[in-house]
Amino acid sequence: MTYRAPVSEINFLLENVLDGARLGETPLFADATLDTAAAILDEAAKLAEGVIAPLNRAGDEQGAKLENGTVRCSPGFKAAYQALATGGWVGMNGPETYGGMGMPMALTVAVNEMMSGACLALALNPLMTQGQIEAFEHHASEELKDIYLEKLVSGQWTGTMNLTEPQAGSDVGALSTKAVDNGDGSYSITGQKIFISWGDHDVAENIVHLVLARLPDGAAGTRGISLFAVPKFIPDAAGDPGAANSLRAVSLEHKMGLHGSPTAVMAFEGATGWMVGPENGGMAAMFTMMNNARLGVGIQGLSQAEAAYQMALEYAHERKQGRTPLEGEAAIIGHADVRRNLMTMKALTQVARAICLDCAISLDLARANGDEAQAARAAFLTPIAKAFGTDTGCQVAELGVQVHGGMGYIEETGAAQLYRDVRVTAIYEGTNGIQAMDMVGRKLKDGGKAAFALIAEIGLTAAMAEEAHPDLAAFLNGAESSLTMTTHWMLSAKPNARFAGATQYLRAFALALGGHYLLKAALADEARLPLARFHIRQLMQVVDALCSAAREGDAPLYADPLAL
Repeated sequence: MTYRAPVSEINFLLENVLDGARLGETPLFADATLDTAAAILDEAAKLAEGVIAPLNRAGDEQGAKLENGTVRCSPGFKAAYQALATGGWVGMNGPETYGGMGMPMALTVAVNEMMSGACLALALNPLMTQGQIEAFEHHASEELKDIYLEKLVSGQWTGTMNLTEPQAGSDVGALSTKAVDNGDGSYSITGQKIFISWGDHDVAENIVHLVLARLPDGAAGTRGISLFAVPKFIPDAAGDPGAANSLRAVSLEHKMGLHGSPTAVMAFEGATGWMVGPENGGMAAMFTMMNNARLGVGIQGLSQAEAAYQMALEYAHERKQGRTPLEGEAAIIGHADVRRNLMTMKALTQVARAICLDCAISLDLARANGDEAQAARAAFLTPIAKAFGTDTGCQVAELGVQVHGGMGYIEETGAAQLYRDVRVTAIYEGTNGIQAMDMVGRKLKDGGKAAFALIAEIGLTAAMAEEAHPDLAAFLNGAESSLTMTTHWMLSAKPNARFAGATQYLRAFALALGGHYLLKAALADEARLPLARFHIRQLMQVVDALCSAAREGDAPLYADPLAL
């Protein structure tokens, strides 16, 4: 299959559903008009389709290797990464003062979808760097910014995020990595980190590790954690890579997928690092990078859903098996169950894309206008974008295998690789259960203001469609009522009761938002009505049931200690 970047779909969403023109109306993003965005997306598509996509299969078959202490990446990855870097794609939304384009996050995530859809293993690299750029921009000293930001923005150097340790995964506060003040502004970092995406490689001249560690007098838990920039090669007086630092890749993980992405176990052995942000302020600084990455990971899930849908659709048009009800159609695209699978894949993919882009636009408007309501909206949408985007990637990739039948289980078709590659996205940057808990925990601390505002948007779309499509409007109104009731329940319930229903609540919210987006799309283009109708009348049927399940609380989970 030849990957095709979904440029037209992204442009349609920005123009007709998400009002992306608002970005070009702000002074900060005055250059980001819809016409400019379309031109940028066209150029990114050429790179994704022509340079990046051909590496996807080879990267899976010839993954990164650690040889004599050096990581060698898959054939072609270095040249492709250099094309990404020299084209300015790494620093798209980086600060212009350090050589970035200063483009909106919405445009950045749209480009990232295309690069990830072409080859997720390679696209993981710039995602980590983009998050690190934002962390430096918001938390680093001016001296550190001057040393690192220009190199990171240009892609000349790459960045990583070092949180996880063998005993400290989601419970970051349990980490044991130590930092000792060297007395000269630097610190000595000692400890081991695992699951470090692109922790070592040979595609760029230096790697900057952001490492969470604890000072000797740091309090227990997350309150005593600080953040440090620890480069693979210590910059010399000219800012170029100098002496090798005391760190190394101990091994590369043997993973289910993403073989082309070197995921390293990193050992820091008295490595020299510099503090980013204040003492004991590491989690606040790291969360800047993590929130960026959570939206980015949602985009990664979306990208694999799009690739899986394209692959399954192509196969369904080619594979002949049995008689179909469609006159003159001998391929399996004519069978009802195959069509149901494909419609489900397409609907979920388009919904995930709309959620992710909507979240990015809110981030941009908050930044451009200092709009607190948009910031709260983006914060509420972030866990939905991450969890639903990656759940969609997993579900759609699995359906892609199903559409292929027995051939989907054979590696040569590529369907299995998509499922293997995407599966981890539902786990990292905070498992999807953690995303849901964050949604009903921190994100409802405003009394549900952001949640109710989004629910009202669903009702507004229902009102707009009432005359032309009363049956679909009725479904949206029903979803609005269920979400409103469940949000009130969440606000009054105890924390663990909320957590027990959080995943159901998040999915119900995402599916209802999907009906809102797809119906808005159908109002703008009648040809999109069948997909909107399918989603609203079939996939959204579970919204009320999910909300009901969410309100069950935690009692059923703890009623019988022996149940498990």
